[in-house]
Amino acid sequence: MASAAVAACTSVRRRYGSPSAAPKRGRGAPKRFQRRPWAGKLLGVTLDDLRRNRNQLFWGLHTLGWSAYLITQYMGALLYEKPPEYINVILVAAGSGFLLSAPLRYVYRWLWSKRPFVIIPSVLFAAWLTALAWRVVINTSYARFVEDWMAKEPWYSAFSGALSSTYLLLCWSGLYFGIKYYETLQKQREEALQASALAQEAQVKMLRYQLNPHFMFNTLNAISTLVLDGQGKVANQAIGRLSDFLRYTLDQDPMKKVTLRQELDALNLYLGIEQLRFGDRLRLEFEVDEAAYSGLVPSLILQPLVENALKYAVAPREEGGRLRIIARLESGHLKLVVQDDGPGLPVGVELGSGRGVGFRNTRERLAALYGEHQTLAVRFSRPGLRIEITLPFERAVQP
Repeated sequence: MASAAVAACTSVRRRYGSPSAAPKRGRGAPKRFQRRPWAGKLLGVTLDDLRRNRNQLFWGLHTLGWSAYLITQYMGALLYEKPPEYINVILVAAGSGFLLSAPLRYVYRWLWSKRPFVIIPSVLFAAWLTALAWRVVINTSYARFVEDWMAKEPWYSAFSGALSSTYLLLCWSGLYFGIKYYETLQKQREEALQASALAQEAQVKMLRYQLNPHFMFNTLNAISTLVLDGQGKVANQAIGRLSDFLRYTLDQDPMKKVTLRQELDALNLYLGIEQLRFGDRLRLEFEVDEAAYSGLVPSLILQPLVENALKYAVAPREEGGRLRIIARLESGHLKLVVQDDGPGLPVGVELGSGRGVGFRNTRERLAALYGEHQTLAVRFSRPGLRIEITLPFERAVQP
C-alpha cells in the first residue's frame, strides 16, 4: 500500500550497477496535481471505490509506487549515460521489487494488532530480509546484462547494497503503516459521526412522537366538549378535519424538512379544527413574505406553539383572541413568529421558560436539528406574547 514513496526514498548507488539516482528537481519537474472534473475516475475505478475497497487501494498504490520507481531510475540512467543494456537491470529491479515487497502487506497486517516492542524489530527484520533478496536479484541481473563483476568477487558480494535497499523498504513500510493508521482513524471518525447522527435522529423522532398524544388529548377533549354542548354536527366536522391532519402527520418523517408553504398548509388543517371549536372567538392573521414560502423548516414546527397560544391566550377569555403568524426573511435567515394578544406570561414565570410540552419540545427539536445556528425567543408584545424562531434560510430545490 505504501510504495508510492518508493521513488522518493531511493538512494543513489552507482557502484555494482545498482539503479542510479533520481533526476534533480528543476523547471521541468511535473506540476503539482490539481483537481480536474475527470480526476474522480482512473481506469474505470472511482476514488470512492478505492476508499471502500482496501484491496484495490493497496494494489493501486503499490503499482503506482513501483511505476514511479521505474521511471525515475530510467531517467537517472539517461542522466548518467548508462549503457543500453542497463534498462534490463531497471526492469528487473522494478519487477522484483514489486513482487518481493507485496508479501510484506500480509506480514504487517498480522503485526498490526501487536505491541510496539514486537512491531518495530519485526518490521526491521522483514524489511532487511526482503532487501537482501532484492539486492541478490538486482546484482545478479547486472552481472548478466551489463558486466560480470561477480566472477571476480566472493559469493557474499551478491548481498552488497542491501543496506540502501533496506532503507527504501523501510520507507515503504512506514508509509504502509501511516496510511493504515490514517484509514483506521477515518473509519473510527465515520462510525462516531454515524452514531451521533443516529442518536440525534432518535432524539428528534422521540420529541415529535411525544407531541402526538399531547395533541390528541387536547383535540379529543375539545371534540368531547362540542358533543356535550349539543354541537354534534360541528363535532363531526372536527373529527373529519382531525383525520386529515393526522394523515398528514403520519406521512411526514420527523427528520424531513418541508417548505414553509407545506408547513402553513398543515397548520391550516389544525386551525380548521380549532376554528370549529372557537368560532368567531378565534381571529387569525397571516403575514408571510412571498420569498419565504420556499424556505425549508422542520415538519410541524409551528403547531405546538400555536396550540400553546390557543390554550393560554384564546381559550380562557370569553371574547377569545387574535393570533398572528408572521414569516419573513432577514439577513439570510428565516424568521417565524407566533404572536397572540393574551395576558402573556403569568407573574413569577421566568421569561423564556416556556409553557407546556409543546414549547419545550420545539426548543429541543431546534437545538437537535440546527445546534447553535438557531434561536427561539419569547418576548412580551403588550398585549400578549410573541415567540420568535430564527433559522438559517434554506431554499427548497425545485424538482
